[in-house]
Amino acid sequence: MNEVIKTAIAVVGSQRKLGKACGLTQAAVQKWLYNKAKVAPENVQAVVNATNGVVKGYQLRPDLPHLFPHPDQVSNAQKEQ
Repeated sequence: MNEVIKTAIAVVGSQRKLGKACGLTQAAVQKWLYNKAKVAPENVQAVVNATNGVVKGYQLRPDLPHLFPHPDQVSNAQKEQ
């Protein structure tokens, strides 16, 4: 089970509500929850917005650090400059 999606569902209230907030179906959210599908990059910001920032992009897609960098990576890069 995807704990980040589980958190997003808890914040929003239900799989259906999260799906609606993202312009998707409850079935899409269920696939994310049970790791049958990853949140598409174009849907990440919708999940972040739906949770009022409780869930972060880097948490949803840690495999895409170039698109959704972890804050520690950003601050380390700034220190190196």
